[in-house]
Amino acid sequence: MVDVQRTFTVHATPEAVVDYLKDFARTEEWDPGTVSCRRLDDGPIRVGSTWHNVSKFLGSETELTYELVTSEPGHLKFIGKNNTATSTDDIRVTPGSSPGESELTYHAHIDFHGVAKLATPVAKIAFEKLATDTENNLTKLFSGAP
Repeated sequence: MVDVQRTFTVHATPEAVVDYLKDFARTEEWDPGTVSCRRLDDGPIRVGSTWHNVSKFLGSETELTYELVTSEPGHLKFIGKNNTATSTDDIRVTPGSSPGESELTYHAHIDFHGVAKLATPVAKIAFEKLATDTENNLTKLFSGAP
């Protein structure tokens, strides 16, 4: 099991942040590990919506199917699964200390299955770096910086 969490401030309202992050296909824009991500269903994004995500991790590509399992004001939760891992991305967004800002808490939890559990110590180090890079990308994205 690997747990990483970051809490940081972004320059956008909580509603705008949640609305943007609700579409998991946008991970291509801010998650440095995502190679591609496409939605698998149609219609408005809602609890039960799913995405096919391809990520590069420790030099290998992995594919997971993510599902939006929680969609509430200020809270999104996605669970991704494949044969070797279950990944939970829990995102909480609250008003920041200044108008037009939000405090974003991003918690990633990964459970490895079977022999993949042996990779946990190395994965923890890699996911810590990935979490820092994700925080930097989301901060830049919501600041409007290139």
